[in-house]
Amino acid sequence: MSKRDYYEVLGVEKNASATEIKKAYRKLALKYHPDKNPDDKAAEDKFKEAAEAYEVLSNEDKKAKYDRFGHAGMGGAGGFGGGMNMEDIFSQFGDIFGGSFGGFSGFGGGGSRRRVNRGSNIRVKVNMSLKDIVNGVEKKIKVNKYISCETCSGSGAEGGNSGFDSCGNCNGSGQINRVTNTFLGQMQTSSTCPTCGGEGKIIKDKCNSCHGDGIVKGDDTIDLKIPAGVEGGMQLSVSGKGNMGARNGVAGDLIVLIEEEEHDELKRDGYNILFDLYISFADAILGTEVTVPTVNGKAKIKIDAGTQGGKVLRLRNKGIPELNGYRTGDQMVNVNVWTPQNLSKEEKKVIEKLRGSESFEPNPSSQDKGFFGRMKDYFS
Repeated sequence: MSKRDYYEVLGVEKNASATEIKKAYRKLALKYHPDKNPDDKAAEDKFKEAAEAYEVLSNEDKKAKYDRFGHAGMGGAGGFGGGMNMEDIFSQFGDIFGGSFGGFSGFGGGGSRRRVNRGSNIRVKVNMSLKDIVNGVEKKIKVNKYISCETCSGSGAEGGNSGFDSCGNCNGSGQINRVTNTFLGQMQTSSTCPTCGGEGKIIKDKCNSCHGDGIVKGDDTIDLKIPAGVEGGMQLSVSGKGNMGARNGVAGDLIVLIEEEEHDELKRDGYNILFDLYISFADAILGTEVTVPTVNGKAKIKIDAGTQGGKVLRLRNKGIPELNGYRTGDQMVNVNVWTPQNLSKEEKKVIEKLRGSESFEPNPSSQDKGFFGRMKDYFS
């Protein structure tokens, strides 16, 4: 099922300000918050959808990439993305209401949510050949990162989850609630418990392997599916493949930076591919058929008799697919006529005889449209 447009999800225009985007998200988050809609899967999905849209549109860099490439640029294609889970939302956007978002404090909701540790993101570079960019590619990469401690199952405590005591300061809620009297009446505010750091529990005996962190360094093999049409400098995000959060927290993201490798013969120009073809003086006069390299093999092209140097031939749909569209670029073949430099005496005599021939006199008006004329033909 394809994702809805993020602007449509929040109900804002493309030119909406940061304040308008935040206001629209706050309204939807209040409407579909799990505490107001218990056991309502549809409301939970809308809550996550709104948070995902806000996470992109509230970030200038991500918003710019989304405006240019759509969901594909955000990792919505080719195996990237994957949406946000509830812990992601509560850990990242808790300050959107200026209070305890998870506990829904101050808005009539009940209950509370303990703090969940979120791991940091990891940034890696992936080299892509021109062929990989044209066709898309699946890669396996090995990343050294923080993973869950096997000894304590990620809890950080000796004996696993049984090695904890409930925090006495917050009674296991992870939050300290205070009620103050104001001229508007009683107001309840919540803050993170300083004793347990918002986790609601305290370790009795720390795990000897991870020293109470619940995470250790280790290698992880990650499958990447990179879509066709990416370009150097683009960043793609793989959700939940970064460093694991401490004590059974949630993992950060893996940020993949695309780097393009240069091709020996072909050059990228946007979604088109360029190739310089050199033909002999005789072939330009008499015409010929030549084979040129393409990303996925070779192609035969016909050189008409009387072809002028600088002529551009086009191989349709032999370029790069548009990342977030249906168009594919072309391969442009720029014809260069090689002028002989070391002629024998006999060859020079032949050329001297031809020099005065009417056929060898330059006639740009009939034989060569010039650079702008050739470009006009190409785009027509």
